[in-house]
Amino acid sequence: MASMTDGYQALTDKEKQTLRLLLDGHDAKSMARHFGLSVHTINERLRDARRKLSASSSREAARLLREAEGAAPQSLGDKGFGDAEAAPAGQEGATTKPGPHRRAAWAIGGLAMISLAIAALALSAAPQHRPATAAHSASAPVAESSATKAARTWLALVDAQKWQESFAGTTRTFQTNNTYEMWRDASVGGRVPLGRVLSRRLLSEEEIPAPPAGNQLVRFQTDFANKAHATERLTLVQEGGSWKIVGYIIE
Repeated sequence: MASMTDGYQALTDKEKQTLRLLLDGHDAKSMARHFGLSVHTINERLRDARRKLSASSSREAARLLREAEGAAPQSLGDKGFGDAEAAPAGQEGATTKPGPHRRAAWAIGGLAMISLAIAALALSAAPQHRPATAAHSASAPVAESSATKAARTWLALVDAQKWQESFAGTTRTFQTNNTYEMWRDASVGGRVPLGRVLSRRLLSEEEIPAPPAGNQLVRFQTDFANKAHATERLTLVQEGGSWKIVGYIIE
């Protein structure tokens, strides 16, 4: 059997992009919209990736990709993932560590079907892709939605290093899978070194189909004191009548 390294090197860029979108909360249907392809083609990519990585499920293949690119999850349990199944409501963002010629990224997330403890500082191996069909575009100013406003409010807490308040703004699933101390330590290690925010501009907002009512993916272009032209990606879900954070990535 081929080694994990051989399997990773055998993956095409398109297969890696597809697995990263899976980690980002997409299902096969939303990935098909993202790439402008058919669901059948997406499923073929996932099947090829599973074969190359000797994975029993697409979610396991995505986890193996993340590990190959340097992520350090503390606890993972394998669960099945159907080819065109909707992503669970608690989907987290991909978290990876340094590699050559890669962009810096920091990610937190809680996953309902997988017990995942957050990792702190990381580098993303993902290419600079953007959704092909976003609900809003930064090229034309629009009135911000309630989800985008909630994302800004939560980010202001993170900017102010109010870890207790920002932790309270995450979903129950996130708080079940991650303690406050884990969130605080990850934030201190991943967000604080970036420094204060100089500017933050809405790039896009996109609905991601996921049970029970779908997630909202909000992207900002942010200039930090120690990192210019960063992209912040927040995944939000309605919980208890308000928007809660379930995933946050800086890249």
